[in-house]
Amino acid sequence: MKQTSQIIANAAKEGRKHLYETEAKTICMEYNIPVTKFELAKNEDEAVKIAEEIGFPVVLKIVSPDIIHKSDVGGVMLNLKDAKEVKTAYKRMMENVKKHKKDAKIIGVIVQEMAPPSTEVIVGAIKDPQFGPTLMFGLGGVFVEILKDVTFRIAPITKDEAREMLMEIKAYPLLKGYRNLPPADMEAITKILLNTSKLVMEHTEIKELDLNPIMVYEKGAKTVDARIILE
Repeated sequence: MKQTSQIIANAAKEGRKHLYETEAKTICMEYNIPVTKFELAKNEDEAVKIAEEIGFPVVLKIVSPDIIHKSDVGGVMLNLKDAKEVKTAYKRMMENVKKHKKDAKIIGVIVQEMAPPSTEVIVGAIKDPQFGPTLMFGLGGVFVEILKDVTFRIAPITKDEAREMLMEIKAYPLLKGYRNLPPADMEAITKILLNTSKLVMEHTEIKELDLNPIMVYEKGAKTVDARIILE
C-alpha cells in the first residue's frame, strides 16, 4: 500500500521509530481499520475550525517526536464541548508540554471526535524474534493492564482464527452483551483483526502496533488511539 510505505520511509529518513498518531491512523485508514475522525491543527484557530467541522465534543492530543506518553505530560484534553473550551485546552496543553520539556518539537495538535463510550477492546501486534508478526486481542482500556485477558496468534490469520481469538478471552460474555452493555459487533472486530494481520505481513518493518482502545458498538467500531513502532 503506497501511502503506508511512504509514511514508513519518511519516518526512517527522519530517524524516527515512533510514528505520529496521525501517521498511524492514516495507515489504519488505508488498511480499512476504522478510526475516529481526526485532523492535524497547526495552531489554535485551526484547532477551533477543525473541531467545528468534526462536531463537538472533541479531543485534543499533542503531536511531538519528543513526547511518547502524551497523557503523562498533560498532552491530552478530553470532551471539549465548544470553541471556547478548545481554545482554553489548546493553551493549557502547550503550557503543560513546555513545562515538561522546554525544547519539545511540536508538529501540531490532533483534533479528533470524542467517540461515545462503549465496550473497549485492544488489537495489537508484535514482531516476535522467533515467530515473526504475532497478533494480540483482548479487552481494551485499563482492563488490558489489570486483567491481562489477551490471546495471541501468529500472522497471517484466517477468518476462523480471528473468530477463535474473540471467543478465547475470559471476557467473551461481555462481547455478547451483558446487563446494560449491548452486544458488540463481532464482525467488525473480526475484520479489524484480519486487516491488522494483512498490514503487519505486508510491512515487516513494524515492530509493535497498538490499537487501544477500539470502541466497539452494536454496529461498527472506532479506533480511538493508534500507536506504531518501527524496527
